[in-house]
Amino acid sequence: MSDDAAYRNPQLSIDERIADLMRRMTVEEKVGQMMQLDARENLEEIVVEVGVGSLLHTSPERLRRAHDLVATTRLGIPLLVGEDCIHGHSFWEGATIFPTQLAMAASWDADLLERVARVTAIEAAATGIHWTFSPVLCIARDLRWGRVDETFGEDPLLIGELAAAMVRGYQGDGLADPTAILATAKHFAGYSETQGGRDASEADISRRKLRSWFLPPFEKVARAGCRTFMLGYQAIDGVPVTINSWLLDEVLRGEWGYTGTLVTDWDNVGRLAWEQKVQPDYTHAAAAAVRAGNDLVMTTPGFYEGALAAIRAGMLAESDLDRAVSRILRLKFELGLFDDPRRPDDERIGTVIATAEHTELNLEAARRSLVLLSNDGVLPLPVEGAGVKRVAVVGPLADDAQTQLGDWAGGSGQAGWLDGQPREQIVTFLDGLRTQAPADWTITHAVGAEILTLEPDPRGDTFHDGQPRPPVVVPCDPDERLIAEAVAQANGADYVVAVVGDRIELVGEGRSTATLELIGGQVALLDALAETGTPMIVVLMASKPLVLPPSALNAAAVVWVGNPGMQGGRAIAELLLGQIEPTGRLPISFARHVGQQPTYYNQLRGQHGDRYADLTQDPAFPFGHGLSYTTVEYEDLRLESDEVDADGVVRASLTVRNSGVRPTRETVQVYVTDCVTSVSWAEQELKGFQLVDLQPGEAKRVEIELPVSDLTIVDAQARRIVEPGQFILRVARSSRDPHAPQALVELRSR
Repeated sequence: MSDDAAYRNPQLSIDERIADLMRRMTVEEKVGQMMQLDARENLEEIVVEVGVGSLLHTSPERLRRAHDLVATTRLGIPLLVGEDCIHGHSFWEGATIFPTQLAMAASWDADLLERVARVTAIEAAATGIHWTFSPVLCIARDLRWGRVDETFGEDPLLIGELAAAMVRGYQGDGLADPTAILATAKHFAGYSETQGGRDASEADISRRKLRSWFLPPFEKVARAGCRTFMLGYQAIDGVPVTINSWLLDEVLRGEWGYTGTLVTDWDNVGRLAWEQKVQPDYTHAAAAAVRAGNDLVMTTPGFYEGALAAIRAGMLAESDLDRAVSRILRLKFELGLFDDPRRPDDERIGTVIATAEHTELNLEAARRSLVLLSNDGVLPLPVEGAGVKRVAVVGPLADDAQTQLGDWAGGSGQAGWLDGQPREQIVTFLDGLRTQAPADWTITHAVGAEILTLEPDPRGDTFHDGQPRPPVVVPCDPDERLIAEAVAQANGADYVVAVVGDRIELVGEGRSTATLELIGGQVALLDALAETGTPMIVVLMASKPLVLPPSALNAAAVVWVGNPGMQGGRAIAELLLGQIEPTGRLPISFARHVGQQPTYYNQLRGQHGDRYADLTQDPAFPFGHGLSYTTVEYEDLRLESDEVDADGVVRASLTVRNSGVRPTRETVQVYVTDCVTSVSWAEQELKGFQLVDLQPGEAKRVEIELPVSDLTIVDAQARRIVEPGQFILRVARSSRDPHAPQALVELRSR
């Protein structure tokens, strides 16, 4: 193609360039542009013969080869390169791997997450990645679901605030910014409302329920400029999201006016035929997907022949492709790929990957992600005087570098060219304590327990679409020798720190769990350590809330650290030694037993009783919970007015006082209860929060402003409305703070 073709002229408008290129494209080239395929396949075939529009799972070498192949094609349309940069540039060896999304959500800090996303974008863009499939806006419901760690937790408001921040960080100052990458809001919508915690199962959600909880975070990021949405695997009321015209056309593109690009999740179009069986074959599935408004079709190789066959059969017209293809081309023009395809840049790679500044931000994120769940006063450990000489560090995760990073981190199986991140970049807890503890302390280490082994799935190594089937997890039996070694060290120590949790084999897509208990020999280890009488600190390094045994719940202290990323071990050690303050607050509730699922705090009112006949319904640790090393008092809650008009603002203030001897960052949480509603509604909802830094003895007056337009319910006709009446305003340290001050507000009708 001549270089003087209009679509190659950067002086023309994007609309003019798109129109010129569309006129030149064949139907086959248009179908190819709608496809995103796995770069681990035959590159010559998918780039040259199919003319694929986008690639994912691209090793550095294959990405360079793919760009070279594009240059040999007739039109030279550049590739759009996507990757799962979920909490850092996941599949680049030596990139900065931050705490997981759920762990970072414990900071309740939108600014922090925006900065994390900005660093991720800078590192990814240098390596030739244009697009991240992040952030995840799913609402965690059933804790058995394998992807809880990818979420921001259980509350729509918190999810929306943190997700919008990450979108800002990824997309920077606009797509023309060479350090910007496309953000993706996923999985639209309701994917996390699984049956039995099983990944990608039918989501039993009414349209009213979707509007009440699941759609608001997506609407927020849509209006904030998130340029791509990824569709969930699941069906809603029998209709797969991939072809759900109500969700895609009426709500997303209609009510919200969304003009961005839609991408299916992995083989969603193929699954319409071979798994969900709502289409007889790939021809019908491809036609249905195009008509529903899908733009990029991820990893359904059969879409190419299916779409062409649908056109030959009259099920689709070539013009039906144009809407999707023009949106894809617009992204490429806005990114400037026709003028600079943004190949991997060796000079930038050498200067921006894992810089000292990025590592420092990673440490900050890890520090802010830690949540002190319980503490009888043992923490912080005394570092002065002769009180401590020996600390026994036990547990299978105390020195497990790759598990500390969590899913989507190079060692989690999605990238065949990586089996983990460089060990020298990862600070485990054992590393951190040995480095940070006083020089005269003795730090010993014993594994104490094994967690699991793997066996091949008896149904075969692959699924129907050729993707590998995860192996079957087999919990290890308690090992008396390992336990005895750990007990001996605990008996000789002043304190024992037990680092327990889950492993990557129990986390992620297709890896939901039937239980929430610590598996393998971990419970037996904790029980044995508790019997020694040595003060025990439990560090729960777990992708999601797990059910803890009494030996852990009754320990001297419990800290949840999620998967805290490369600098996590240092941050945990600093916390235990009192070098930093515990400021994390739970973005998700902890269950006491697996049978009480779901445990989220904002459940609907109305049931017989408030417990099971045999066990409690109370969470072990509620949403918003987190302790500090000081005491904070909430005083003198005042309303500007206890009556507010429908178009007004609820204004209140209270004093937050640090009455202890250590500084802290307090997360002030504002909850609202709508006293009487026309339809069933949640007992309480988070409506705002503020982070307040307090020095010892310091008091600050916190101003609260809640627009009445935020005090909504979704009525029986699925309309979001504000109903007049009484509302209770609570300002609290958690969703179950029994001492939270509260005030009654009357909302007047117009």
